[in-house]
Amino acid sequence: MRVPLLDLTHQYASIRTEIRAALDRACDAQQFILGAEVAALEAELAAFCRTRFAVGVSSGTDALLAALMALDIGDGDEVMVPAYSFFATAGTVVRLGARPVFVDIEPESFNLDAAAVSDAITSRTRAVVPVHLFGRSADVAAIQRAAATRQVAVVEDAAQGIGAHDATGRLAGAMGAMGCLSFYPTKNLGAFGDAGMIITDDGHLDRRLRVLRMHGETARYEHAVVGGNFRLDALQAAVLRVKLKHLVGWNRARRANAERYRRLFAEACLGERVRLPGQVAGHAYNQFVVLVDDRDQLRAFLQERGIGTEIYYPIPLHLQPCFRDLGHKTGDFPAAEWAARHSLALPIYPELTEGQQQYVTETIAAFYRR
Repeated sequence: MRVPLLDLTHQYASIRTEIRAALDRACDAQQFILGAEVAALEAELAAFCRTRFAVGVSSGTDALLAALMALDIGDGDEVMVPAYSFFATAGTVVRLGARPVFVDIEPESFNLDAAAVSDAITSRTRAVVPVHLFGRSADVAAIQRAAATRQVAVVEDAAQGIGAHDATGRLAGAMGAMGCLSFYPTKNLGAFGDAGMIITDDGHLDRRLRVLRMHGETARYEHAVVGGNFRLDALQAAVLRVKLKHLVGWNRARRANAERYRRLFAEACLGERVRLPGQVAGHAYNQFVVLVDDRDQLRAFLQERGIGTEIYYPIPLHLQPCFRDLGHKTGDFPAAEWAARHSLALPIYPELTEGQQQYVTETIAAFYRR
């Protein structure tokens, strides 16, 4: 049996007619940058996320970059980020000339440790970027309490968290000053290429973001600030408008698959061998990441038997070569380093069948019975 880490062909087959009609609509309009499709998606995403505003941009990375630019973050500023995340979380900070201040994660949630945030705040801290990693909501409320002591802005990296919520029902991305979404094809809501969104309740930030995504243009060929080319394509917006209508159902299927994994792993008596993601309400399961010893050997064993996996992320951010000048060393952030050595993502996409999940579980059990 073959079980890919992600199979988008089934999803596309189920909505192919809707997608083709949306693409035809966008092509007939011949307006490919911003325009009516993007404006409609922004309104629909804001309603979905329960925020006042949504600003379409070119990628999740550009969403983070524009959000930090909207706060005028630059030389001499510090921005706190988790030591364990996708590279863009820290890379965008450096692109603005600011300094990323790495903070360790909670071992159980993979998310930013709020207590460590409180300890790391200095007079130069301008923002903190909690990441809703793998689709589990970070403890933004606790991070906001820590940040409030120094009036530090909270910018949520919700690239993997659309549709996730915390214990009180607050949606990922809609809690801080701004939330940054990615619609990279592997995300729960994926475009047909790169696309992103910034959501906010702040009218001033909304206006500033719209200027920044157009090279800082406030009138035709008149530039009040230096921005960037962060505009969202209409074709991507048309695709996302179709997919957004299905997102709740797809997230529900991901949660059901996660619960099936829990049952199957329990039946296979793998609790001593495989540490599963925490069982919390509101998890959107962009990835189903387990923690195992012999991670690399298990991954090779699964690959040989047709099961796709991925390692998110094998090198924690503070040990990346490009950040060597920050002076960090192995042992500085032990929870992040432990996760990097032991994490393995298993297939979790909505169309995954029970038979495929049984095969994944049985194959992992066979690895440990050798």
